[in-house]
Amino acid sequence: MLGGGFALATLTGHWRNTKDMDLYIHPDENQRAIEALEGAGFSDYFNQQPYDRKWSRRNIKSDVIVDLLWGMGNYRADVTDVWFERAPSVTIRDQKLLVIPAEELIWCKVYIIHRDRCDWTDLFNLVYVRGPELDWEHLLDILQEDAPLLSGLLAVYAWLYPRGINELPKWIWSHLALRPPSTKTNGVKSRSRWLDSRRWFAGDKPAGKKLEV
Repeated sequence: MLGGGFALATLTGHWRNTKDMDLYIHPDENQRAIEALEGAGFSDYFNQQPYDRKWSRRNIKSDVIVDLLWGMGNYRADVTDVWFERAPSVTIRDQKLLVIPAEELIWCKVYIIHRDRCDWTDLFNLVYVRGPELDWEHLLDILQEDAPLLSGLLAVYAWLYPRGINELPKWIWSHLALRPPSTKTNGVKSRSRWLDSRRWFAGDKPAGKKLEV
């Protein structure tokens, strides 16, 4: 399944630059996938820059990097059959490709709040575009005791884009023990520029336009 920036572009209709392609695979298929990439001329990136090979395999050919992912970097979960069963698809150059489900993409990215990298900007864009149709009950079910991370994400999103909160299910706020956000915008459309001067938020750009990230 497509992941990372390619999945985000497919799910939101907005694209951003990315240094690699993420492909989510079933753990049982990792060796077969590695052999397929080796057959296409890719080699393991480990010798150039060591990384954790318990949940992923980074492959490089010239300046092209393809990451195979069969689990999360924090070991919270591995890819399962359910991910594939729920995956939407996209056709690119007459090839039908699966895309990681939006809910599983949120699950993977909500933990990434590193000093040098934070994936919450991707998640704000995903909630902006897909929020009304997300399977919130499924998302809560897979997050389980990590649901406070979703609480934090939505609390910031409500501040970031107050005009969009009415499009989200009203029950989600009480379920997460959050105070219902105010529907008064005071003329504020988006506060994204308060966080980054680049135009990284999809709510500030026409559909299909590149995100400045």
